[in-house]
Amino acid sequence: MFTKNNKSPDVAPVEPPKVVPAQDAIRGAATKSAARAASIICADMKINGSVISEDSLQIDGIVDGDVTATDITIGASGQITGEVKAEVVKVKGKIRGSIRARKVELETGAHVKGDIVHSSLQIQSNAVFEGQVKHADDPLRETGPQAASETKSSLSAAAPSPGAFGISSQPS
Repeated sequence: MFTKNNKSPDVAPVEPPKVVPAQDAIRGAATKSAARAASIICADMKINGSVISEDSLQIDGIVDGDVTATDITIGASGQITGEVKAEVVKVKGKIRGSIRARKVELETGAHVKGDIVHSSLQIQSNAVFEGQVKHADDPLRETGPQAASETKSSLSAAAPSPGAFGISSQPS
């Protein structure tokens, strides 16, 4: 009736739970802007044309065109020729063109040749800036200044001739 059995009772071995991220959690994190990393234009990239992002943008390469995003950082090796438009613009590299942003920071080593329309402007030591500055309550809605290349060409086209100031090359 009762016999000793060397076998242990049938108990299924306990397996550790598999760690698989929930797809909904991944999709949810990807749609939240706080969880997103900035889009990056690397130092070995050159873009001819406009760049538009609905989030943050880090530019370490060269962009020959207008750049629009929520938050733009131009790295030390970054270069933009065109208008830069964002809520926040941080410049460590070079911009040849206008900047329109609520907050503009020109960090050490920055070189900007163009006009800036802003709500808040910070220029650190050893940052180079050539252009005009205009404060605006909403710089993103107002019409901005022309790009530096356009300003230069329009100024040279409108430059007066030497005789325009009452100086004549011929004796009277």
